[in-house]
Amino acid sequence: MSELLSLLDVHPGPSEDSWIGPASGPEGKRSFGGQFMAQTLAAAARTVESTKLPTSMHLQFLRGGEAGDDVEYTVQRVFDGRTASHRRVESRQADRVMTAASVSFSVPLPGPEHGRLVPLPQDPESLPRTGPVGPAPSMPLDEIDIRVVDDRSTGEFVRRLWWRVEIPVPDDPLLHDVIAAYVCDVYMIDPALQVHGHSMRARTHRSGTTDSSIWFHRPVRADRWNLLETRSPAAARGRGVITGSLVGADGEIAATVAQEGLIAEREKPSES
Repeated sequence: MSELLSLLDVHPGPSEDSWIGPASGPEGKRSFGGQFMAQTLAAAARTVESTKLPTSMHLQFLRGGEAGDDVEYTVQRVFDGRTASHRRVESRQADRVMTAASVSFSVPLPGPEHGRLVPLPQDPESLPRTGPVGPAPSMPLDEIDIRVVDDRSTGEFVRRLWWRVEIPVPDDPLLHDVIAAYVCDVYMIDPALQVHGHSMRARTHRSGTTDSSIWFHRPVRADRWNLLETRSPAAARGRGVITGSLVGADGEIAATVAQEGLIAEREKPSES
């Protein structure tokens, strides 16, 4: 099994409805937030019948995690109905709560549809492979092709992050959603800094994700090109918000994402 698929394959924990998410490593490095997003979704889904697919997840980051340690996820079965289910999930390391999340599932239902981005702005094959836009997080980048284009042509900062996994992925819709939750978190807070000419890479500010949400609309294919197009509508009081659309290769919007993050000025050293 690939490093990515092994990382996202949670296994039963010490008690009922608890699950263990493998460490990403290396020791001493801060955990990648997308790991908590993906493993939370995977753990919640283990307690829901397979006919119900993820519709939304809202996760709050309470503490920074240790990349070298496993994570225990505790799932609370809040609601199970005929067509929908709801779960609460907390993650812990060393008995300390790292994240708290709510996750909803539903069987697909008929109804009106809209949401298409036409035409797609680039051919991702024509773009150079860039990788993440900040210091390399603890994620298997050799298995994920990431290509980033930033656009200021309209006066607004827009980030277009193309991605696909380069490993065989089983034809399991849930797994593709889990991978999307994992990849879409990579330095998503950066557009809030870029609006002001700063960046995650420059480390000019204290920054980090505090809250992340994703709404799933259509099936995601992680082994095909996907476009995550993001922008930051507002920032104040040391926090910034980013909104975005995850668009499949067919031009249809597969998911909507939103994130809040810390973008506070670093404290200046006091003069002695």
